[in-house]
Amino acid sequence: MNEELRNELWSENVIIADADYVDRVAFDLTVNFERMLMRRVPKADLARWIDCVALDGGVREGQNETHVVLLHDAASAAMENFSPSEYEREINGKAFNDNLGEFTMTTVEVPELAAKDSLMLEIMQLVASRPEVKRIMLVPNSEEGSIYDALRRALAGVGEEKRVTLFAMQPMPGGNFRQEILGYSLMSALGIKSEELG
Repeated sequence: MNEELRNELWSENVIIADADYVDRVAFDLTVNFERMLMRRVPKADLARWIDCVALDGGVREGQNETHVVLLHDAASAAMENFSPSEYEREINGKAFNDNLGEFTMTTVEVPELAAKDSLMLEIMQLVASRPEVKRIMLVPNSEEGSIYDALRRALAGVGEEKRVTLFAMQPMPGGNFRQEILGYSLMSALGIKSEELG
């Protein structure tokens, strides 16, 4: 883990996501919903998606601070199905404010898949150990590898003073955390309304 993250003063709320995985799920949803709705689905609104993840993780309206960490492969310079999309130019070091407070974004380039999973685990353990962090929202690639089980084991020791939420595309074996379905936040960010699915 880079020293910048290790020495970071973390916000009360922290979102850690595998950006490549989230981008791939957004693509799959776009393809499926364009066929079903018979209309073009725009790129996902990154800020809207982050807002939805924060709400699902327990953040409520007010002057909150949320740190968003997006892990991505070295070969990937942008999220192809989101706007904004370019990690270095448009996302890293940027922030936005809305009714949920301020969101600060950090992108972390990871050289290989196995390293991404271990880095996510390491960052989660770091933020879980920080007293200033109250809510942790994790979006791992639970469809490949063993990151979900590794996170579940590591979260067993996290105290009740932290609210931890894991996001996946389907219900997963439980643990010392809440679960949310990733697809709902992505559908909202893609502009897909529930009434269209009726």
